[in-house]
Amino acid sequence: MSKVITKDKVFYAFSPDLKPVAEVDQGELFTLETHDCFEGQLKSEKDLVTSLDWGHVNPATGPVFIRGAKPGDILSFEIVDLEVGSSSTMVAVPKEGALGNMITDMETTVLKHEAGAVVFKNKIRIPFKPMIGVIGVAPKSGSVPTGTPGAHGGNMDCTLIGKGARVYFTVNVEGALFGCGDFHAVMGDGEIVVCGAETLGIVTIKAQVTGLKGLPTPLVETDKVVATIFSAPTLDEASQGAIEAMAKLLTDLAKIPFNDAGMLMSLVGELKFCQVVDPEKTVRFEFPKWVLAEYGFRLP
Repeated sequence: MSKVITKDKVFYAFSPDLKPVAEVDQGELFTLETHDCFEGQLKSEKDLVTSLDWGHVNPATGPVFIRGAKPGDILSFEIVDLEVGSSSTMVAVPKEGALGNMITDMETTVLKHEAGAVVFKNKIRIPFKPMIGVIGVAPKSGSVPTGTPGAHGGNMDCTLIGKGARVYFTVNVEGALFGCGDFHAVMGDGEIVVCGAETLGIVTIKAQVTGLKGLPTPLVETDKVVATIFSAPTLDEASQGAIEAMAKLLTDLAKIPFNDAGMLMSLVGELKFCQVVDPEKTVRFEFPKWVLAEYGFRLP
């Protein structure tokens, strides 16, 4: 039976000053119950974002203290299981998101979940692809709102972060102070109207300090790819950061000659947007694990 952290244990900014709500051992399963990104404030299609208490948006459940995690360690979080709620909520808001300047009517829509799919306005069924929008650890100093992405993680909105994925972070403070929230039943890369199918959920996680030093983080591993993630004020900066982080992984850790690494990135790598709607944009660079295996490298 895993330790359960309920959704009343939330925080709204990643900070080294937070007091943990639970402690777990490395390798121990623990479960987090989460709100949706609106903390349940939008209950019907009559509820618009103008009614939101913005101090209660993007809550993350936690923080959780990982015993034995020290500053400088690379800590992996395996998403062992991920479940979403019975419905999800979306909004369209003038002046918000990548289409904000073209949106004229504010709207809230509540989408039913049926048989593993999101039912979009009773017209089409979109298969579930549950993923975690906000996930991270405390920064070394200061306070970063949970809605903002950065080197510590946060609101990266990376669609790869689902069941079976591993997410790697560099530990900044004793115990890491981990938290997550902002689940989506399904979301497309970019999060164009500033939301996906926003839903509450339950996630079961296992954390482990790895022996690998120098791994560029945040980094996501799935069964097929590894992906470096980078957030910055502009898409150009975020793209370059994700590209350079992957080059570092390939050359420093996989020991691939630099020019070969660059050529392989051009041949089999994929540069993708996570989200383009926050003040800090988030980009990832995906690289196939089968190529890394040819060079004798794998993540621990």
